[in-house]
Amino acid sequence: MSARGGSQVPLSSTGSSVASRRRRHWEDAQLKTRTLNLRALAAAFAIALPVTVAGHPALAAKPEIYTPPLTRLALEGYDPVSYFGGQPAKGDPQFTTTYKGAEYRFASAQNLARFKAGPEAFLPQYGGYCAWAVAHNYTAKGDPLAWKVVGGRLYLNYDRKIQERWAADIPGNIAKGDHNWPQVLK
Repeated sequence: MSARGGSQVPLSSTGSSVASRRRRHWEDAQLKTRTLNLRALAAAFAIALPVTVAGHPALAAKPEIYTPPLTRLALEGYDPVSYFGGQPAKGDPQFTTTYKGAEYRFASAQNLARFKAGPEAFLPQYGGYCAWAVAHNYTAKGDPLAWKVVGGRLYLNYDRKIQERWAADIPGNIAKGDHNWPQVLK
C-alpha cells in the first residue's frame, strides 16, 4: 500500500526474487557493519579500560593512606602525634601538612614539627585502614577513636567492637596484617 492509500502491484516472480536477493544482500551488509562496529567498540573499550580504571579511584587500587570519600583529610582530622601521648586530640586547621597525598592536622606547632621530622614514626599502620580487616586480607576504614599503640606503632580498627576482636590476638593479627600489607590495596 502506498502512503496515499493506493495498492501496490505485485512484482513478477523474477522481480520478486531479485528484490529478495537485494534485500538479503542489504541485510547482510548491515549485519557486517554492525559486527565491525561492535568489534571496533570492543577494541576501543579494551584499550581505554586500563586508562579509565587507573584514573578512577573507585576502580583503581586503593590509596596508600585511607581518607574518607570526597576528602584528603587523614585520621578525620585527629593529630597523629597525640596518640603517642596517650590520648588522641583533634588537630587545628592552622597546623596542617600534606604527606603522601593526605592532609594531616595537629593540635600544636610542636606536634607538627615532630611529625615533619619523622612522619613514619607517627603514621597509623596500614595507612589508617582497619588493622583487623588488613589481617584478614581486605580493607575497611579505620576509626580514629578505635585505636591502640603497640610496640610504638599506631593501629586503627573499624570500630570498638572490631577492635576487641583484633585485641584477642594482637601479635597474630599484626603478623597477618604485615604479611598482607600493601598487597591488600590491589
